Amino acid sequence: MTAAPAPHRVAIAGATGRMGQMLIEAVRAADDCQLAGALDRAGSPALGHDAGAFAGWASGVKVTAELAAGLQGASCLIDFTRPEATLAHLAACRQHGVAMVIGTTGFADAQKAQIEAAAQHIPIVLAPNMSVGVNVTLKLLELAAKALSSGYDIEIIEAHHRHKVDAPSGTALQMGEVIAAAQGTRLADRAVYERHGHTGERDPAAIGFATVRGGDIVGEHTVMFAGTGERIEIAHKSSSRAGYAQGSLRALRFLAGKKSGLFDMADVLNLR
Repeated sequence: MTAAPAPHRVAIAGATGRMGQMLIEAVRAADDCQLAGALDRAGSPALGHDAGAFAGWASGVKVTAELAAGLQGASCLIDFTRPEATLAHLAACRQHGVAMVIGTTGFADAQKAQIEAAAQHIPIVLAPNMSVGVNVTLKLLELAAKALSSGYDIEIIEAHHRHKVDAPSGTALQMGEVIAAAQGTRLADRAVYERHGHTGERDPAAIGFATVRGGDIVGEHTVMFAGTGERIEIAHKSSSRAGYAQGSLRALRFLAGKKSGLFDMADVLNLR
C-alpha cells in the first residue's frame, strides 16, 4: 500500500485576526494540511494560548510572537498582515527556508523589491487577492479591456469594511493594472484617485477609482466600461473571507516542491 503524502505544514501570521482565524479553520478542514505555527504581534493577549481556542479546538499549537518558534517545522507561512510585519516575516522565512503565501496589501515599490529579492531564495505567491473568483474576474477584465479599448470610460468602484487601512484596495489597483496593461499602457499614467470641485470634462484615457468604507463589508469590486448607449459591468462580491482562505491553500499547494520564484494567482490557477 502506498503511504499517504506528508501533509503541508502551515504557519499562519496574524493568527488571532479575522483572516487568521479563517485560515486556521481552513487548514483544520483540509485533509492535506496541518497547522504548524501561529504568529501574532508582541503584546497580544493570545500569546501562549492554543491557536484553535477561539473555535473550541485544541490544535496543540501555541500562539507566539517569536518568529523562529512560529516557523519551526513549517513548510509555508500564509501572511495577511501589514507590510512592515510581512517584511519581518519575509526575512525570517528566507533565513529558515520557508515558502510564503502573501495576501498583504499596501506595499510600496521598495517593499515589493524586497519581496522580489527574497523570491530568489524561497518560493513566494504574492497576490493582493487570493480569491479564485477575483482572479478569474481579472482574466475577464483583461479580455474586456482589449475588446473595449476605445469609446468606453473605465471606472473601478470598491467597497470594504470600516477597519481597512489602505485605499484603493490592492485588488482594485490590480484590476486597474490589468486593464492598463491589456491596452498597452501604464496605470500610473491613467489613474484618477480623487475628484472634487470643478474637475472639468472626464479625460477619456482615465481609469477612475472610487472607494467606499463602512460596516463589515468583506469586499466588493465593480469595473464599469461606460460607452455610448450601453454600459458593461464586471463585478465580484465576497460574502465571507472563506474564498480568500481556500485560494491561499491552493497557492501553498502550488508552491510545494518549488525552491524559489515569485508567482501570483494567475500562475496558481493556470490563467496565463
